[in-house]
Amino acid sequence: MCIPLAVPLTLGLVSRPKGQRGLRGSFLGAACLLAAVLQVSCQRPDNRCVIANAATCTSCLAVDPQCAWCAQEDFMAGAMQKTRCDTVLWLIKRGCRAEFIESPKVDVAVSVDKTNIQVTPEEVSIQLRPGSEATFMLKVCPLEKYPVDLYYLVDVSASMHKNIEKLYSVGSDLSQKMESISTDLRLGFGSYVDKTVSPYISIHPGRIHNQCSDYDLDCMPPHSYIHVLSLTDKIAEFRSAISKQKISGNIDTPEGGFDAMLQVAVCQHHIGWRKEAKRVLLLMTDQTSHLALDSKLAGIVIPNDGNCHLKDNVYVRATSMEHPSLGQLSEKLIDNNINVIFAVQGSQFHWYKDLLPLLPGTTARQIESQEKNISNLVVEAYEKLLSEVRIHVANRVQDINVKVTAICPDGSKRTGLEGCKNVKSTSEVLFNISVALKGCSINNGINYVMLKPLGFNESTRINIHKKCDCQCGDSIKPKRICVAEMSHETEASHCEGKTCHSSDKLSSEQCRMQKDHLICNGQGDCLGGKCVCHKSKFGTVYGKYCEKDDFSCPYHFGNLCAGNGECEAGKCRCFSGWEGDRCQCATSLQKHCMNPDGQICSGRGTCVCGRCTCTDPSSFGQLCEFCPPCRTACSDKWNCVSCHHSNSSQITVDQCKSSCSYKLHYTDKSSGCISDDPNYFRIFFIIFTVTFLIGLLNVLIVRQIILQWSNNKIKSSADYRVSATKKDKMFLPTVCTKTVTYRRDKPEEICIKVAIRAFVYGKGSPTVLRKMELQQIS
Repeated sequence: MCIPLAVPLTLGLVSRPKGQRGLRGSFLGAACLLAAVLQVSCQRPDNRCVIANAATCTSCLAVDPQCAWCAQEDFMAGAMQKTRCDTVLWLIKRGCRAEFIESPKVDVAVSVDKTNIQVTPEEVSIQLRPGSEATFMLKVCPLEKYPVDLYYLVDVSASMHKNIEKLYSVGSDLSQKMESISTDLRLGFGSYVDKTVSPYISIHPGRIHNQCSDYDLDCMPPHSYIHVLSLTDKIAEFRSAISKQKISGNIDTPEGGFDAMLQVAVCQHHIGWRKEAKRVLLLMTDQTSHLALDSKLAGIVIPNDGNCHLKDNVYVRATSMEHPSLGQLSEKLIDNNINVIFAVQGSQFHWYKDLLPLLPGTTARQIESQEKNISNLVVEAYEKLLSEVRIHVANRVQDINVKVTAICPDGSKRTGLEGCKNVKSTSEVLFNISVALKGCSINNGINYVMLKPLGFNESTRINIHKKCDCQCGDSIKPKRICVAEMSHETEASHCEGKTCHSSDKLSSEQCRMQKDHLICNGQGDCLGGKCVCHKSKFGTVYGKYCEKDDFSCPYHFGNLCAGNGECEAGKCRCFSGWEGDRCQCATSLQKHCMNPDGQICSGRGTCVCGRCTCTDPSSFGQLCEFCPPCRTACSDKWNCVSCHHSNSSQITVDQCKSSCSYKLHYTDKSSGCISDDPNYFRIFFIIFTVTFLIGLLNVLIVRQIILQWSNNKIKSSADYRVSATKKDKMFLPTVCTKTVTYRRDKPEEICIKVAIRAFVYGKGSPTVLRKMELQQIS
């Protein structure tokens, strides 16, 4: 816009006739001045500093690393609007002197101290401003034939007795094999089992001191961790400690290995770790280890504090503190520069192998049952640890982003956590370290970050200086301006000495949609009471509070919010006449949700795209019209009958307008509904009671008829038996009660004896007329 206006004017003046050359110089100067003024007054669309319209020096520095502030008091004197926040080049072009420009420089200062041999530099100081980034190179050079401290931590449960025997000869054998790697080797030893409480061990009085009493074995009492031998170069002492070691026992399968590992890592004085040596912890076991929260089974709920608790070389807090978490154990191993080798026998090897990504600086090896010693295993695992160089970023600071890129000797590039593998001794590994300052919200008093190569006893410290404020104040001559002249009503400055801070409380509140919302909805920066939205690779973020975008809301048939709404905070805000989570439904569809009484979904649901969604769990139906426990429609209508009376009171009229407005055209006094009056319920109860009594009487009558009929039938049967007796009173049969068995292949003999006696009553004494005995063989 500026150039098209200035160029024709300049060209027209230059092309004037020769006779008017005297005036041409003055007009040309005026044209150039006008072009310059127009160019300055236009806001360049690619200049974020000008668009932000920052009202204070501090907010200007936070806009972009290229932004600067002009603190010159007479800058652009007489101008209606003084844009003090701009790039350094444009501020100088607009007349701001260099000594008044506030633009902190990004600076990297590397320490020249040569204390570190393997990791250089030892210390770096970086000065950053919001949004800026600084880089430097870190070099790691592993030494050849490094001193080695090797500590054996052995599971001494009963199942490990064969592996303990293999350690008898490992001392001298390992010393010979390590000569090609290290000329200074020291060995130490410690044992562990599990926490000495139930349900991990048996608390039976007969087994409390000897968990192996059921097997006629002499076992040492169970223990969580015992430090047996400090690191020493005397192999004889190591072999003597191994030969005296006894096995122990417990109940459950997992052991307390991680509990003991943490004590080995933090109790440096007891173990005897040397600062200049490569520290290696070898854990021998055949079972998994308990993790954090497992101790709750025993009622132990106090978290592990990560400190050393050895008394007389015995871990004394095992029964009062939980097992450490993997994150806590990893932190302690890294802080104390300890590499770990898991030597595992049996099927649990894969359990430890899966933990390696969670425990940096560790490796796992499987103990074969036929292997007589583990010297080769230790040498192989140690060489693998030496060949890997990785960087761990410790003590991270909020608002500080540290990116590490490894440049391996073979030319490949990897992230810092992956690092380089197969690195030979004396080979250099370079790391490109990038440090960026995202903002100045919270400092927390931490101004440094530590870079620790895993397994190395040297590290690099990065001191970070945040330059977020401007140097200005009334004490400086000449006076420096930190707050724009037009913003005195909305914003005030507070200067202490040479440091000037802006009070952004009022302006930050103007950048919130609501009090409980984030500033600019977390998608922009608040500058001078206005939101400057962040750029996103997914789409555009816009709106007064950066509450709108064109990518986070759902699509419908390929259109964001179906083309019928705007995207705000991840939800579609529908235009008038549309509804739904994607604004895909017209509000006119609500007529399909209206029942005959004019209610939407019978007052028990919501209408979504012309269909009712019942909100009352006890209602159902297409219009949510069925609701057994709910009040009936008649009772609702009856309450509104009074609305049709012409002599209703003003209170009744007001009630009708508020609660019965949708029923006035559908309610009729002669609708046949039963009122809620108590008299109607009393009549209903009487009718129900009479009906019930009549039914009960009918049941009793039917029951009596059935009983009478049954008695008559029984009586007639008895009379028949009596008459039969009189008819055949001459015969008195007697039947043999012998059991009869029938077989189809060979029938047995059946004996039937019938004795019949007949008595003839005459004038004299009775005389036996006949006695018959019948015997039949069939």
